[in-house]
Amino acid sequence: MVDRIRLGMVGGGNDAFIGGVHRIAARIDDRFELVAGALSSTPEKAQASGAALGLAPDRTYDDYKQMAIREARLKNGIEAVSIVTPNHVHYAAAREFLKRGIHVICDKPLTSTLPDARKLVKAAEASDALFVLTHNYTGYPMARQAREMIAAGDLGDIRVVQVEYPQDWMSEEVQNKQAEWRTDPERSGAGGSIGDIGVHAYNLACFVTGLELDSLSADMQSFVSGRRVDDNAHVLLRWKGGARGMLWSSQVSPGNENALKLRIYGTKGGLEFAQEDPNYLWFTPLGEPKRLITRGGAGSGAAAGRVSRIPPGHPEGYLEGFATIYNEAAEAILAKREGKSPPEDVVFPTVQDGLKGVEFIDACVRSSGRNAAWVDLP
Repeated sequence: MVDRIRLGMVGGGNDAFIGGVHRIAARIDDRFELVAGALSSTPEKAQASGAALGLAPDRTYDDYKQMAIREARLKNGIEAVSIVTPNHVHYAAAREFLKRGIHVICDKPLTSTLPDARKLVKAAEASDALFVLTHNYTGYPMARQAREMIAAGDLGDIRVVQVEYPQDWMSEEVQNKQAEWRTDPERSGAGGSIGDIGVHAYNLACFVTGLELDSLSADMQSFVSGRRVDDNAHVLLRWKGGARGMLWSSQVSPGNENALKLRIYGTKGGLEFAQEDPNYLWFTPLGEPKRLITRGGAGSGAAAGRVSRIPPGHPEGYLEGFATIYNEAAEAILAKREGKSPPEDVVFPTVQDGLKGVEFIDACVRSSGRNAAWVDLP
């Protein structure tokens, strides 16, 4: 029999998009079983959502604290919890489970404020439990391929890192649950597009290149009248070691759906990756023709291969990227059960990566508020 990890969920009720994504991802590799949940901010919705998912009534909770306390006492209580709430709930919810030794798998960004991010890092470091952040794009096979090639020196010394993530779904005022909390600074944090999708772009650039940011200059706008957070941002980047770059995040760019793109150029060549064509990676050695590396095809290496599930030529992307993070979390959790360290090739975003993301958002907001003044990263 499969020894599935017992999973709980905070948030992600009936009308929540991201909760369904996490539940699918947790089951793709058959490593988790959802057994408990505090699925909504109201008891009525929480109970209805639990019933719809087939959870036992006594494992469907009205709030996350009640859930954390009881599940920690149960002989077969949850071993891990997915936190898929709006950003402002992340810190308090994660803290309740971490202090009871329950592993946390949390949606990005880490928290809605920098003080909460720093407190959550301390809570994670004080706990014996793991903390996993679901920056799902780091789970794409060709993102892993690019990371492996850069680490191997195929690009030489990195000079330029350009990353962008434009969308168009908020080009006008939007009236739905997803837009409502994302444009409320009390729930999303001070960053709008920069905190929702810009942080994804930033995390992917850091993950693939291995670089750390030194300073930035951000110019952010709220183009839609009355919007209280940014919906477009241009950020100049100075990386430690001398590389330069730019990040663009926008949710008001008609014709773009989820157009995350990363371009990296070094002394020996360049790489291009586009999330909407996730099975392809373009590699151009300096002075040679451009080469297409496909997932599972010629030139694709071990790092991409170990997180691929289906034969080359079949689409594999968004849901599988999330599933890779869950699968890596499962490997680490099972190793923890046995008192071992996970295999060296198991890679997932950590609480420290989450802190860097919130520091990035905070620096962008401060820089833009000072007319795009240069701001150093901690």
